[in-house]
Amino acid sequence: MKSLKWLLIASFLFLPFAYAASAPASAEGISPLGGAAVTDTLVLTMESAAMVHNGQPYTSAQPVANMNGRTFIPFSSIAARYGYRISYDAQKKEAVAKSDKHELMFKIGSGFAYRDGVLTKLTGAAYISNGYLMVPLRSWGEMADSTIAVVGKTITLKWSSVVIPPKPTAAFAVQPSEIYAGQTIVSYVDRSTNPAGLPFVDERWDGRMDVFPEPGTYVITRQVEDANGTWSDPYSITVVVKAPNQPPVADFATDKPQYRIGEEIQYIDQSTDDENAIVKRTYTGNDKVFFEPGDKTVTLTVEDAHGLTSTVTKTVTVTSEVLYTKDEYFRLNTPPGSNFTINPDSVPKMPSIPYAIQSESSQLVRSNSPETLTQEGIVYQAQLTGQVRFMFHHVNKIGYPVRMYLLATNNNGTTVNVNTSSVGIGGPDPVVGNTGKMSTVRYLNAYQSNPAPKWMTVRPHQTVEILPELSKTPMKMNEVLTAYADVFSDQELQFHIVIVASGKSAIAELPYLPVLPRDGIHVRGTFYNADRSVVIDDALGDKEQRIVLGDKTIDRYLDGIDDTNGELQYNTGNFGTLYRMHLSHVSPHTLIALNPRGGLYIGAFMVNGRIVTASMMNNTQAAVLYRTGDTEEAVDITFTLAAGSNLPIAMTFLPLPEVRW
Repeated sequence: MKSLKWLLIASFLFLPFAYAASAPASAEGISPLGGAAVTDTLVLTMESAAMVHNGQPYTSAQPVANMNGRTFIPFSSIAARYGYRISYDAQKKEAVAKSDKHELMFKIGSGFAYRDGVLTKLTGAAYISNGYLMVPLRSWGEMADSTIAVVGKTITLKWSSVVIPPKPTAAFAVQPSEIYAGQTIVSYVDRSTNPAGLPFVDERWDGRMDVFPEPGTYVITRQVEDANGTWSDPYSITVVVKAPNQPPVADFATDKPQYRIGEEIQYIDQSTDDENAIVKRTYTGNDKVFFEPGDKTVTLTVEDAHGLTSTVTKTVTVTSEVLYTKDEYFRLNTPPGSNFTINPDSVPKMPSIPYAIQSESSQLVRSNSPETLTQEGIVYQAQLTGQVRFMFHHVNKIGYPVRMYLLATNNNGTTVNVNTSSVGIGGPDPVVGNTGKMSTVRYLNAYQSNPAPKWMTVRPHQTVEILPELSKTPMKMNEVLTAYADVFSDQELQFHIVIVASGKSAIAELPYLPVLPRDGIHVRGTFYNADRSVVIDDALGDKEQRIVLGDKTIDRYLDGIDDTNGELQYNTGNFGTLYRMHLSHVSPHTLIALNPRGGLYIGAFMVNGRIVTASMMNNTQAAVLYRTGDTEEAVDITFTLAAGSNLPIAMTFLPLPEVRW
């Protein structure tokens, strides 16, 4: 009985396909549409969800089902294999499958369907099984132009597909982005592609020009043909061509027709450009203030984004009337951190203000000898406990990159707690002035912010790196490294300042490193009372005065010990010493300026909580630190003398001229 049942089903399936089965199955060939014709084969098995499409296995959403002697297949699964796109309309209970050839519409519970809008009777009504729409297999085959064969439980569907090769694309770009009529030479950048991988043999352009003669909007279109004779669709770009660019017009004015000696001049740029695209303005002769009478020639040149320029020259008249002398003007107007010219012979003639130094209990380690490193080794080592300020200043002449380390060894039987707080590092840098300035700037900033200490522990007989910031960047040949760091330990540690080649382990190398000899010029050692308070209660600024620092007479050098050999040392220049200066009574309208007496000085000072840098090449320059206002002020200055600079320095107090109009 079972065999008879399948025979009946097979007979039922074949009857509607007699016309299709009589036609030969499509072989691969050339379609009239120009694509390659191929035959798809789909093999199904009754009561199974297995599907084999062109030899590739798939799983159907539901098994092939028999309902009242008719065979049904899940709509979504069969449509996917045929390459149809499906959609559902829940309100109408309709399911639609679309391809490039047909649109098939099935309605749940209906024995009719639509093929390309034509009503078609089905061999059975579509129904829902486990949430999936089931459609009659024979009807699907008819509507999808298929042939069918049944052998036992195996059902084979075949249909012809046309694979049309993808077209190439004719993409391109137009450069530059801004095009000016009659001026811009336009280039066309080929960005065409061909999925078939074939070369291009021809192209067509419409609207292409190398130079567009008139402003306006232009559409440029391109097509390309590949070696298979396939043309791309047209690809178009719209470009806007602007009117020809005009050169800018240089112009400026001054706020007054004439000026006095020492009177500031305001230059008002009135230049114009047709695109408002002036990118560069260059003045010559436009001094902010003049100190000699006469007609002064001032020139302005402007340049637009296209390189066109314009120049204008005007005359500024300076009368013989004096508003400010040169010295008066720059004392009044030089901003903090900038320099003005000073008569170097006048500074030593200013009365020197005596001051007393209150030394505070503190420790300083200065690592500066040998300043020039010529071999790897231990630069300095000492047994220390409590608060210590380390100062490092060295230049690499070893011939290859090296790193500087601060190591600590615990020779105790108990664990030692150690921390770092304020740190300032300058370099590595080939310019010594840069490292001296930046190390003091960064240290003073850190000191002012009072950072939370970074704690670590050192176990008995353990050696650790204390300051990883110091070794982070290798010192290349001829580079300088300057640094300040505050370190605290609650028990004694043996500190080592070590130089080894970049790539080596400083801790592993430590037992084998020699202590480097001093260079006989610079300083290394451990110094005490390295924090100094200077309080001056006298009135300052009523006349020209000076305070001398780093002169070893008033500002006497710290004494200490070179712990590597036990020799007495003096901290020449007091580099690394921290000064806190309190000036109780600085008169109104007083300029506080710094003058280097020994030559180059590049450093930083914290004045009333603000960091001010000072960079002076010689004693003909003075750097502005502060100006008092209309009333007497107390001024606090914190600083450490910058490594790499020359001493002594003079802090001058200069009365400001009255403001004139």
